[in-house]
Amino acid sequence: MSGLDPRHVPPTLSEALRQLADRDQRGFVFVRPDGTERFCSFRELGIEAERRAADFHARGLVKGDRLAIAVPDPDEFVLSFLGAVMGGIVPVPISPQLSFKNIESYHDTVAHIANASGAKLLLTTTSTRQFVDPIVPRAPQLRCVVTVDELGKEDHGKVDVRIDPTDLAFLQFTSGSTSRPKGVMVSHRNLAWNSESFMIHGLEKDSSFDKGVTWLPLFHDMGLIGFVVGTIFTDIPVVFLPTASFVRNPRVWLDKIHQHRGTITYAPNFAYALVAKRLKDKDVADLDLSSLRRAGCGAEPIQAKTLRDFAAKLAPAKFDPKAFLPSYGMAEATLAITFVPLSTGVRTDVIEKKSLEGGDAKPAASIEDDGAQELVNCGRPFPEHDVAIVDEAGNRLGDRQVGHIITRGPSVSAGYYQEPELTAEAFKAGPDGETWLYTGDLGYTVDGEVFICGRLKDMIIVRGRNFYPNDLEWVVSELPSVRRGNVVAFGTVVDGEEQLVIAAEAFQSDAEALKQAISQAILASFSLATHDVVIVPQGTLPRTSSGKPQRRKTRQLYLDGTLSRARSVQGKDGKPDDAGASA
Repeated sequence: MSGLDPRHVPPTLSEALRQLADRDQRGFVFVRPDGTERFCSFRELGIEAERRAADFHARGLVKGDRLAIAVPDPDEFVLSFLGAVMGGIVPVPISPQLSFKNIESYHDTVAHIANASGAKLLLTTTSTRQFVDPIVPRAPQLRCVVTVDELGKEDHGKVDVRIDPTDLAFLQFTSGSTSRPKGVMVSHRNLAWNSESFMIHGLEKDSSFDKGVTWLPLFHDMGLIGFVVGTIFTDIPVVFLPTASFVRNPRVWLDKIHQHRGTITYAPNFAYALVAKRLKDKDVADLDLSSLRRAGCGAEPIQAKTLRDFAAKLAPAKFDPKAFLPSYGMAEATLAITFVPLSTGVRTDVIEKKSLEGGDAKPAASIEDDGAQELVNCGRPFPEHDVAIVDEAGNRLGDRQVGHIITRGPSVSAGYYQEPELTAEAFKAGPDGETWLYTGDLGYTVDGEVFICGRLKDMIIVRGRNFYPNDLEWVVSELPSVRRGNVVAFGTVVDGEEQLVIAAEAFQSDAEALKQAISQAILASFSLATHDVVIVPQGTLPRTSSGKPQRRKTRQLYLDGTLSRARSVQGKDGKPDDAGASA
């Protein structure tokens, strides 16, 4: 592997921030929940980060110590994260809790992350402290909880800490599909390489006019690395919206792109679907999105129909469909693994759905054919990085053969923090004897471009036929009474054979009739009988910190007999019907 070209990015995040010390007209805009904005120039970010670094050291933290950060406010999170980095302290982002809903599960997660990371301090806010204080007795090495309001009461000067590219920059705890997140060890070298990869080779950033706009949560890698770290490495201003503001009103995302003439944004598939569904024609009439040249999509399965619906809805706002940039990535590879070529938009592969059951991806004659399926092209790996498809024995597979996606390169992390067994499972010798990251994802390539089919461990195998949960869940989500994106498909063994179970949150009150509709939809689309359909009360499917339904946890609840079943659920009129739950 060749070294980083110093003309592209600095070798460490701390050095990258220091190189922006003269930028007093460029920086980050933080939009508050009330719509007001706070501008922090890159120069101010550096000054405040240095101040917080000194404060953390004054509290007894030293280089290499871990600092857990559960802060909901984007500006306070960014300043604290950068402060830790500048002091050589390892930040550990944690999803902040804003209510007492599912508080016991939250306490379990925070306690696990605090203990697994060995964090000595936990930083939060005055309003969210009540949600983290109870975990202190469960994390013996945690000295105390500190709020951002307590920082900077005294001037501690600056700390002089040498930071090397191989040093640990932060721990990214994966949201995972189980209740036991793993801490991915992300080094400064990983950050520098991946930032160069997706910002320069992927987005072809132009610091003279590019500007990011995001509402993505900053405790998650797409928001944190994509819009904080990557943009500091490459001198790109960003507008940050509170995630909750987008969820309440998706149009605020587009309003800020319009207002600030944003050129780069990114979101998971569900966000584009939410905009297409909720926005009315009158909401689009006064928007101008002609400045947006990069609209990335990743972090979850990408549906071509969703992006086409978004483009159609936003056409009056001058949105260019060629701005779409489907991609593939994961925390273990820092962030991005593959990007599509710029200005190609959404390109797809139409295959015979039945062929996937046998491990092949045979082209279908037309998307209109019965049994045809459309998969989105996620592009190619970056320079100095590789992607391969291998079988169960680790042998490379050819084009259109479905197998395990593996990747290697300088963006790939060293593994999971203090988890040698889990690290050995995922980071191991590939077909050439070198170390590769085994992603756990299934997919295939066509002329070197990657198509994702699903997760290896979530594969449902019924009588020798392979089914990908994503495909089953998408069909069910399209039913009018089902809450889109709130469906989980999983397999369970019945009388020695694997069978399909569907769990879904829904709008309509007649749960029994909906169960039949779901079974019929699966049968019609896949010639597959459903063993059981569970309609659950709204908001009860377990989710990861990034909002994805947890398949394995849902399956375990089902097997334990503790998955709630709705006798009837809330109607579309918003009035509560006879909602009940039974095991």
